[in-house]
Amino acid sequence: MTEQNQDLADRITERLGASPDVVRRHLQTKAGFEVSCLFLTSLADQDQVDEAIIRPILYATQEPETEQADDEIEPLSWLKMRISHGQMKETDGLEESIEALLGGHCLILLPEKNQALAMDVCKREQRSVEEPSTESTIRGPREGFVEDLIRNLSLIRKRLKSDKLVFESMVIGSETRTMVCLAYMRGIAADQLVDEFRKRLKAIHTDSILESAYIEEWIQDKTLTPFPQLIATERPDAISAKLLEGQVAVLTDGTPIVLAGPLTFFQLFSAPEDYYQRADIATLLRWLRMVAFLLAIFVPALYISVVSYHQELLPDPLLVNLAAQREGVPFPAFIEAILMMVTFEVLREAGLRMPRIAGQAISIVGALVLGQAAVEAGIVSAAMVIVVSITAISNFVSPLYSFGITQRIIQFGFMILAGVMGLFGLMCGVFFLLVHLASLRSFGVRYFAPFAPMYLPDWKDTFIRVPRPFLKNRPKMFQQGKSRR
Repeated sequence: MTEQNQDLADRITERLGASPDVVRRHLQTKAGFEVSCLFLTSLADQDQVDEAIIRPILYATQEPETEQADDEIEPLSWLKMRISHGQMKETDGLEESIEALLGGHCLILLPEKNQALAMDVCKREQRSVEEPSTESTIRGPREGFVEDLIRNLSLIRKRLKSDKLVFESMVIGSETRTMVCLAYMRGIAADQLVDEFRKRLKAIHTDSILESAYIEEWIQDKTLTPFPQLIATERPDAISAKLLEGQVAVLTDGTPIVLAGPLTFFQLFSAPEDYYQRADIATLLRWLRMVAFLLAIFVPALYISVVSYHQELLPDPLLVNLAAQREGVPFPAFIEAILMMVTFEVLREAGLRMPRIAGQAISIVGALVLGQAAVEAGIVSAAMVIVVSITAISNFVSPLYSFGITQRIIQFGFMILAGVMGLFGLMCGVFFLLVHLASLRSFGVRYFAPFAPMYLPDWKDTFIRVPRPFLKNRPKMFQQGKSRR
C-alpha cells in the first residue's frame, strides 16, 4: 500500500470516526497493485459490493494479448475495464470522496493518487406504493408518493410520457445533503416561473432539510399569513395535473409530500376528484366546499355577535329559546364559545397523537361525553354545542389539510372581533381578510386570481367546472408558453 493512498484512506476513516458501519478492505489485484475498498454497511448493498466490485477485482485476469509490465499498467483504466458497474464516477480529494461515501457509494482508492472510483451501491429500503392516508379518494388513482425520490419520479413519469417533462436535481443542506428535484413541463410552464423557483431553491442556505415543509418555509412569498402559498400533496395524479397546467413541483427525498405552485385562493376549493366526475357534480361539490368554508369561519362569530349585541335580529321564538338555554350559563357568549372551541381543538389534537386504535374512540367519546356533561352542568348552552359541531364538521370538508388549519385560525380571529365589537367587528374582519387575500402573491401570481386581477377565460374552472370539451385552454394566470391543451 503506497503512502499517499494510505493517507487518503486513513483521512476518510478518521473523519468518519470509529463507526461500526464503516468497512475498509485491502485488495490485491492480479495486475500487481493494491487498492482499498471503503463502504458503509448501513447505506451500501453488501451483495452488490461483493458481486459487482470486489469479485471482479480479486479474480480478474489479464488477457494474454494485453499483458504489460507492472510499471506500465494504468490502475484507473484497469479497474474501469474489470468493474462492470453502470453508475461509476471519479472523485477527487477528501471532501468529494466522503460525500460519495455518505451517499451510498463504494469507494475504490487508487494507489499513488488522491482520487477514488465511486460506484453507487446504495441500499434503497422503501415502503410499497399505497393509497395516501391523508387524501382518500372515491374515484381515481389510489397510488401515493413514498419517501424515495427515485420512486416518486417514476410515478410522475408513468403518467407524463413526454420529452417535455424536465427534472432538475440539486442538493440542499450542508449536513443532511438532501436531494431536491424541480419538475416542470418545458414549453408549458412559463420560463420566468421556472427561473423564480430555481433561484429561490438555490438561495437556501441551511444545514438541514428533513421534510418538504423546510423547503416551503424558505421559498414562500410571505411568512406572516395563515394561507398556504404552495400545494402540498401525496398524490402523483394531482402533481401531474398541476404540471400540465403550467405549474412547477418540488420533490424532496425522504418525504412523500410534494410541493407545487403557484397557488391561488380558489384552487383551495378544488380537489383532484373534480376532474374524475361529471362537470355538474364537480361544480356542486365545489359549492359545498365554499359553503363549508363560510360556515367554518362565520358561524361561531355570528353566534357571539347576535347573542351578545344584536338580539333584535332573532325571531322572538328563537330568542326566547336561547334565553332559556342560557339562563343558568355563568359565562358570556364569547367566553362560552372560546371554551368550547379550545376544548374541541384539544380533543382533535389528542385524537391525532394517540395510537390509531384509541384515537378515534377518544375523539368521539370525549366529544359526546364532555358536550353532554357541559350542557347538563350548565357550563355551556345546547345551542353552543350545535354551533361547535357545525363548525368542526365544516372544517373537515377542505380538500387541503393546511387550508383546514387556516380556517381555524381565521375562525378564532373573527370570534375575538365579534366578542369585542359585534357585527361591526365581524365586517371589519371581512374587509381586512379581502384586502389581505388581494395583496398576497404566490411566485408572482396574484392570490385572488382570476378575480383580482380579472382573467375571464379562467372562470370556466373556478366557481364552476365546465365540461371538458370547453376546457381547451390552460389557465392564463400562470402565463405559460403553450396555452392550448
